[in-house]
Amino acid sequence: MRRIARLCFIFFTAWRFGLLPLLRDVLKPGIGRGALTIVCWTSPGGNLPRGERIRLTLEALGPIFVKFGQVLSTRRDLLPEDIANELAKLQDQVPPFSNAESRRLIEEALGQSIEEVFISFDATPVASASVAQVHFGVLRGNEKHPEWTQKAVAIKVLRPGILPVIEGDLALMYDLAKIVEKSSEDGRRLKPRENVAEFDTYLHDELDLMREAANASQLRRNFIDSKKLMIPEMYWDLCHTNVMVMERMDGLSIGRTSDLRAAGVDFKKLAADGVEIFFTQVFEHGFFHADMHPGNIMISLQPETFGRFISLDFGIVGALSESDKNYLALNFLAFFNRDYRRVAELHIESGWVPANTRVEELGGAVRSVCEPYFDRPLKEISLGLVLMRLFQTSRRFKVEIQPQLTLLQKTLLNVEGLARQLDPDLDLWKTAKPILEKWVGKQLGWRGLIDGLKEEAPLWAKILPTLPRLIADSLAQSRAELKDQNGELEVLKALLLQERRTHRLITGALLFAGGFLAGILIISLGIY
Repeated sequence: MRRIARLCFIFFTAWRFGLLPLLRDVLKPGIGRGALTIVCWTSPGGNLPRGERIRLTLEALGPIFVKFGQVLSTRRDLLPEDIANELAKLQDQVPPFSNAESRRLIEEALGQSIEEVFISFDATPVASASVAQVHFGVLRGNEKHPEWTQKAVAIKVLRPGILPVIEGDLALMYDLAKIVEKSSEDGRRLKPRENVAEFDTYLHDELDLMREAANASQLRRNFIDSKKLMIPEMYWDLCHTNVMVMERMDGLSIGRTSDLRAAGVDFKKLAADGVEIFFTQVFEHGFFHADMHPGNIMISLQPETFGRFISLDFGIVGALSESDKNYLALNFLAFFNRDYRRVAELHIESGWVPANTRVEELGGAVRSVCEPYFDRPLKEISLGLVLMRLFQTSRRFKVEIQPQLTLLQKTLLNVEGLARQLDPDLDLWKTAKPILEKWVGKQLGWRGLIDGLKEEAPLWAKILPTLPRLIADSLAQSRAELKDQNGELEVLKALLLQERRTHRLITGALLFAGGFLAGILIISLGIY
């Protein structure tokens, strides 16, 4: 009954904001389309642009649908531009839950009262999002961790009772996705069930704050000596699945460009640093922050760290294998050099294109996508858009794009948008190409070979002393196997000899029987 009531509320909200005509237009002719046509006559929001109607509907349906709209807005390879642009306006600011509830959850998770753990605790949250909210505090320290004393921290608390709400709304989303797929050709093209499944994965990852803390710890370790990026430290003894305590980071949101400019931040350097940070995460570490919108990025104004990036919110991260990194780097470099045949060969070599795909045909398709961009100044070309178009072209050739690369595409579009916001004249390709060339040279050139040998040296040092024994054991085993094979061979020879004898007997019997029958036939004919 609860799901039916929720479904009725969704239907009412869609009618209220004039979303039903959009659904009617993609349905096949039939009773359902006719019924929606009648209902749509009374819809009050039909005069608004379709993107705005979708956005308003998701906002009215609550935080889970808002978050789904945010994730969906990144799939510009599937959505029309006007809808993607409107969904990108969705904000994740939602009303906070009560201060008393927040205190109760923190005390339950930590097993101590607020006063025992914190010298001060700000009960009013500084940020409130779809699945969690954040408070500021100052640690008291204890015998085990005296160094915590007077440490300023941020406490992230998961919303109470959020899991049942999420599970219920996700179940409805899956049901609606199935209906859209079955009733519309366009609906099948947009792959609604795949998008809901992707959203489901991201959302459940964000519900485990221990996972988020581990992601942050890995990123911090990767950039521990960096002069460009800062990651907060995690206080592991105070981290749980629904409460996370981390170092408090002071800075201004990257979206407050006027305040940053007034503070004297060099935007050109900031934009170039941001691109370098992203490509370093992707190609050197293979582990990247995949939720890089302005709400999660700040700029430090402290004298000792002035102008450095600060990353927050690590619920969504991407990971790439060595083969993924090789594929992407070589694809980018081939594209930079306008070697479209090589781009096609890389698609085939990766196994993402059927082996019988003609290189010339795929190369021609890639050329038709990429070549127009080279008629423009490099600073006017969107690398993220090029990657998206390459993925679209790949899909024509029955390529199943890997989820980690879709996440990378979404993050690259975010990074590029932020970089161009900071420096409209940024030449993203010129900034990225040296990083890619350096990485490819390190991984695939002589340096890569030497580094690989160095990495394998400890293993070889352990194996080399045992090689004589291993070789002797291998030879002994080979002799034993040969002896066994010889024994088996003798048995096979005996069986073969017996088979030949049987074959001769059967052949002789058949010849005798045939001769006997032929003789009878001749005699019979002679008597006749």
